[in-house]
Amino acid sequence: MFDDFYRGTRVLVTGHTGFKGSWLGEWLLQLGATVAGFSQGIPTQPSHFDLLRLGDRLTHFDGDIRRLDDLQAAFDAFRPDVVFHLAAQAITRLSYDEPKATLDTNLGGTVNVLEAIRATPSVRAAVLVSSDKCYENTGSEFGYRESDPLGGRDPYSASKACAEIAFSAYARSFFAAADAPAIASVRAGNVIGGGDWARDRIVPDCVRAWAAGETVSIRHPRAVRPWQHVLDPLSGYLQLGARLQRQREALASEAFNFGPVAGSAHSVLALVTEMGRAWPRAGWREAPAPDGDKPEAALLTLSSDKAAARLQWRPTLEFPEAARLTAEWYRAFDESGHEAATCTARHIAHFAALGRDRQQSWAV
Repeated sequence: MFDDFYRGTRVLVTGHTGFKGSWLGEWLLQLGATVAGFSQGIPTQPSHFDLLRLGDRLTHFDGDIRRLDDLQAAFDAFRPDVVFHLAAQAITRLSYDEPKATLDTNLGGTVNVLEAIRATPSVRAAVLVSSDKCYENTGSEFGYRESDPLGGRDPYSASKACAEIAFSAYARSFFAAADAPAIASVRAGNVIGGGDWARDRIVPDCVRAWAAGETVSIRHPRAVRPWQHVLDPLSGYLQLGARLQRQREALASEAFNFGPVAGSAHSVLALVTEMGRAWPRAGWREAPAPDGDKPEAALLTLSSDKAAARLQWRPTLEFPEAARLTAEWYRAFDESGHEAATCTARHIAHFAALGRDRQQSWAV
């Protein structure tokens, strides 16, 4: 996959100790890249990063994305060719409790990454990861497109919208020249898969309860989201990173959505039900939202038509398989950490083989 672009390429991933970042680090290593990561500590216990022993297999820089000096030191030491920026405060509900820290991390951190890219001659391409929540959510049943207005009714969404505005300003002010690094922003959300242990997320909530033989409480069962397995958006990020230099005029300084096909968004209840098929004695109940509960959007979907047209990217896994693989990973973890790490490698291999087959059928 990706035309063998990453073999021998020096790739820096911010946020590599987190859920998506650890999957990306593992995949890049399998693709033959020389990988470094920049992150402040291990965000959760258990940790997918630790299970994969990534700390022994890539260059690890410990630092705060809000401190430009820390970040620039990592760039100077590693001299990356390609950068993937994933470091973020990614929990919407937490942003209500820590609004300044969320904005400092998501907006300020993005600005710091852009500054470090400017100051590092080795960088040829960079993919900055945002969120589907950067859009002004009007409750539209149509998928949001990259040209739709940005906005945010909560601090997290606002921080991502602000980061997109900063990206656009830097792209036009400092990265427009033909010899400048080719940069792009990407928007995805509601990613599922093994190894996510963050609080206030439906999948970790389910598996923690089910592993303990308990019934999980669902606050907003009818909320609709564009659920997708973590490997689908990551495949889009990798595809974009590999093509940015070769197709600079078409791709650089652009934003891209990576989400499931139109009409395939599902409710929280549908996700829990689908995962429950693969988990013996899984149980759930609807719980009334507590007084003072933070508001959540009832509907959010994306259009990925631009990624399909310009990158020939399409999601590989359909919703039932994404849910099944997610439940399979956590059941393996329930048996042993070694089984879960093996499951990660197996899922990447399965996804890559399936993706190649489906790409060939689309080409025909």
